[in-house]
Amino acid sequence: MEYLVRFAQVHESFRKPELQALAELCGTEIDFLDYSQYSPHCIVRLPDGQAARNLISRSILTQGIYELWGSGTTYNELHEDIRRRTSSIWKDYESVSFKFEVQAFMVTRSLSEQNDLIMSFSYLGFNGPIKLRDPEQTFCIFEDCDGGVSSPKKIFFGRFVSGSSRGILDTYTLKKRKYLSTTSMDSELALVTANLAHAAPGKLFHDPFVGTGSFLVACAHFGAHTMGSDIDGRAVRGKNGGNIFTNFQQYNLVSGYLDTFVADLTHAPLRRSRFLDGIICDPPYGVREGLKVLGSRDGGSKEIRYIDGEPAHLQDHYLPPKKPYGLEAMLDDILAFAAETLVEGGRLSLWMPTANDEGMGDLEIPRHTCLEMISVCVQAFNKWSRRLLTYQRLCDDDIKDEVHQPIQQSRNSVAAGTTANELNAFRKRYFEGFRGRAQRSD
Repeated sequence: MEYLVRFAQVHESFRKPELQALAELCGTEIDFLDYSQYSPHCIVRLPDGQAARNLISRSILTQGIYELWGSGTTYNELHEDIRRRTSSIWKDYESVSFKFEVQAFMVTRSLSEQNDLIMSFSYLGFNGPIKLRDPEQTFCIFEDCDGGVSSPKKIFFGRFVSGSSRGILDTYTLKKRKYLSTTSMDSELALVTANLAHAAPGKLFHDPFVGTGSFLVACAHFGAHTMGSDIDGRAVRGKNGGNIFTNFQQYNLVSGYLDTFVADLTHAPLRRSRFLDGIICDPPYGVREGLKVLGSRDGGSKEIRYIDGEPAHLQDHYLPPKKPYGLEAMLDDILAFAAETLVEGGRLSLWMPTANDEGMGDLEIPRHTCLEMISVCVQAFNKWSRRLLTYQRLCDDDIKDEVHQPIQQSRNSVAAGTTANELNAFRKRYFEGFRGRAQRSD
């Protein structure tokens, strides 16, 4: 059966991957029959109405899904298609309460124009009461127009099946969140990321760069159990009575919160076994300050320091030594960590920066033999972008013997250079205004 998906016209490169992820999550086959990231309308084939409701019910980037009754480039074509497709079921709607809506993209229709369009469907023979509030059935006319052209290039007509979860954005908006920072992930993109990573009841998710917990809140909203860590103890401990846990209290999601702790990715006190269903993170890009990892610059151990007779590293305000860390090394280490800890079919959703010049910018998309690339979504800014990369842990049997080797830190884990710019080509180009192309060092 064919359905029309009405998208919100935002984050265009994320919309199709979100639907594909949700279809896989709910075990539904989906075929994209007509899709363009420049149009808010998408035609898909799904098994039935229940599958359509399951698919769209937790989507963030759609507004709703409609049973497609017809389409055409003119209204004459549309009416002919409606008669051909649906004349046998009109009787099922003869006496129900109903309403009509007109949604025109890139053009505005006056009330009189809308009324004339609606009256052209009188041949459907609907005799039930018209109810503008809570009708039994809602029918919608969709016009897809080019800017400045009043005549539509494509017209659709459909019966409303289900709305999406887009309405929750007002609940989770950062404007109302009690504990946040300047780097807190936008709630809309956090929820979309959770969808791409398959956050769901009974699953365990971890954010190794937890910050103020935006991703944990998003995953908990969809029923997952969550935990996180961060090298910055101040973010984990919170301030002025607010912390990650109080955000969970604010949204009544406490049952989804396990714990957060202070650690960096390369020294995480987690067992190296396959126990995580998902990893979701937006690691630091090293722009405001260079990336750091726990350890001394010379790599050697230090003598224990004592303050008032107590080891300094056991005291509450102890700041452990840190050394410079490369961006590419960090990305590779995230994938290695995911390969070690994700269950088969578990997902990693990872954000990374790139320049907006020819090709894909300075940073190659990181790869790992144990992880399959599922999708790449791009959020563009002015001269740079950030990409959301989603991977899925392969079954061991699907990994070729010749490339299946023990998980270890990649060649990038020991990066050449000592300064922030030497270790992070993106940071260097950011402060140079992205002039020219940087040379990648191997």
